[in-house]
Amino acid sequence: QVQLVESGGGLVQTGGSLRLSCAASGRTFSSYTMGWFRQAPGKEREFVAAIVWSGIFTYYADSVKGRFTIFRDNAKNTVSLQMNSLKPEDTAVYYCAADRAGHQLGVRPTEYDYWGQGTQVTVSS
Repeated sequence: QVQLVESGGGLVQTGGSLRLSCAASGRTFSSYTMGWFRQAPGKEREFVAAIVWSGIFTYYADSVKGRFTIFRDNAKNTVSLQMNSLKPEDTAVYYCAADRAGHQLGVRPTEYDYWGQGTQVTVSS
């Protein structure tokens, strides 16, 4: 079992930056693919970014490519999402997720086994 706790959300102006962090419990964190998803009010949960267990491969949604960076520290059991050049359409609750199949970069929520509670990101115009 893995428990995930997100932090770092908040209110920021358009063009600003935020860094989200996800702290994971459990000794097997380093073997999992980790992903970030987001969900805006009235919308489905959507994929943002993912990183395989080794950190070598990453994948991003087109909407955030070039602005967001996902990275992990397996020694500290953390995965982070650096968000730059934020836009109002980035406003959502952001969720950290873990996939036990650490070699694949899933983009669907159903591919992930564990979820955090989410952290709110609000970008004002």
